[in-house]
This record gives sequence, structure tokens and C-alpha cells, in this order.
Amino acid sequence: MEKIKCAVIGYGMGKLHSQFINSTDGLELVAVCDIDKTRTEQAKKDFPFIQTYNSTDDLLRDCQFDLAVIVTPHNTHYPLAMQFLSAGKNVVIDKPFCITIEEATDMINLAREKGVMLSVFHNRRWDGDYLALKSAVESGLIGDIFHLEMFMGGYHRPGPIWRSFKEISGGALYDWGAHLVDWILGLIPSKVKRVGGFTHKLLWTDVTNEDNVEGIIQFENGAVAYVQVSSIAMAQKKRWFILGTQGSLEDEWGAKGFRLKKQVDGVIMEGTLPYKESHWEAYYKNISAHLLKGEELAVKPEEARRVIAVIEMASKANGQMIDFPQGLY
Repeated sequence: MEKIKCAVIGYGMGKLHSQFINSTDGLELVAVCDIDKTRTEQAKKDFPFIQTYNSTDDLLRDCQFDLAVIVTPHNTHYPLAMQFLSAGKNVVIDKPFCITIEEATDMINLAREKGVMLSVFHNRRWDGDYLALKSAVESGLIGDIFHLEMFMGGYHRPGPIWRSFKEISGGALYDWGAHLVDWILGLIPSKVKRVGGFTHKLLWTDVTNEDNVEGIIQFENGAVAYVQVSSIAMAQKKRWFILGTQGSLEDEWGAKGFRLKKQVDGVIMEGTLPYKESHWEAYYKNISAHLLKGEELAVKPEEARRVIAVIEMASKANGQMIDFPQGLY
């Protein structure tokens, strides 16, 4: 197979995916599918060489393609992925993977049964700030992480429909929280032991997403991580606040580097750990290399399932700490 023929389902954020696919060696954009005809008309203007469809049934019946890229509201990820996996297609799903652990497991099992690839677009693993942070942590710059906090939020009514209504989004922690939890799990080299959480619904009564969600992740090595997503936070917190046995790293949104504190020969030193360059295109380069050359998949579905498990458990914990299902490792 010289090129992987790709079909993008959903042409909102799907345009970004289409651009990445179109510029990646080994991948070929051949179709866009969206139930909104105005979007498929726009897709045809943006990429005149593609075919467009307004139903997935028509796409599967009339188009020859190898990879389905699902960029639709969160609650549609599972049924659409199951449809394409059942048809023997490789599948990429925009984050979050899905809504529940059960859905994630169904998709993983079906992909294995059909012998096809399944991955999740955790593109922010290639954010320059995260690349700098992960490199520093893995080099031992601040020793072993024992405490980590992440914050995302402000004081505002939640945004578009898929960020406002729980039946569509899964809840407030599923959007940006999917990135935050994926980052945390990538930084702490230990299995998750227990997950807890607290939610508030206090202000934005015209939508069903929580106003504030706080998750607690306890790892088997003793490290503890806190993640908070809020639409009622009048004051801002640090974006990253990380304590290690030999130093600390912290930053705010909009910064250009991490504030580093470290003890060297008994003297506390302070400095800046600069961000690296972002490389979102690396995600689709890996997809191409995996399908065409057998390169190891960078974002495995089992990893994405652990993210969903943390989010689902934190969203439902109601102040309790719940044992993490060890069958997910």
C-alpha cells in the first residue's frame, strides 16, 4: 500500500485534521463526511479533489478508504467508531476517546478482533511546553514527582453545545480535561491506584455541564495529582505546579517557560526552563509510519482508555476515593 486513503467525519475541527492529513507523507485525504451540507460544501471548496458525503452509510458504501478520522461531538465517538471498526477500517478519534470505560473497552476489543488500528488524537503530547516538561522530568532534573496540580478555567458561561451539555460532552472534565489527564499520566511513571473527585453545579443553570470539577489521582508510587476544570473560577491558579524530591516547576497560561527551583550543593537556585517548539504534525506522521512501516503507535487506545477512566471516575466520585480498575493496565 503506497498511501493510506483517509476519510474525515465531521468538518468543524475536521478541517484541521484534513490539513494535517493532506500534508503528511503516506496519507491521502479522499473524503469528508458531515450531516451539515454547508460544511461539506465548504470542505469541497477547501479540498476540491475529495468526495463529500452527508451520511456515514453512503460513505462506507460508495468510497474506498482505509482510515476513518472521527471529529464529531463526544457522545457520537463510540457509535461512529464501532460502525467503522465493524467495516474493517482503521480509526482515529479526536479526543476525548469516548464517555465511559465500557465504551473504550468495546472499541479496543473490536479493533483487535478486526485487526485494525485504533488511536486517539492526543496531539498536545507534542505541545512545546509539555515536551520541555517531560524531557526535564525524565532527565531527573527535579527528582521524583510526589505532588502535581493542573488548572484550567475562568469565570464564564460554558461555550459551544458540546462544551455545555453533559449528555453530549460527558461533563466538564471531558474537554480540556482529556489533555490535562493525559499529560499527568505521561509524567508520573506509576500505575494509578485510586481516583477521587468533587463537582459543583452552582451558577450556570441553563446548561448541564458541571460548573467546577476537581479530580484527585493517587498513584501506586505514592504521588498525588490534582486536576481542576472550572467555569466559576474568578481568580486564576498556576497552570502547572509540580513538586519533586529535588526541585519544583511551575508556570501560568501565556508564559514562555517554566519557573524552576532546585537545590545545588546546598544552594537554592532559580531559573527558567524554556518551552520547546510544538510539533502537532508528529501525530499523523506516526499514524502514517505505523500503518505503512510498522512503527510503534505513539498514542495507544489503552492509554486513552486510562484517561477516560480517570475522567469518568473523578466525575462520578462524589467526594469518595475509588480503586482504579487494574485490568486497564
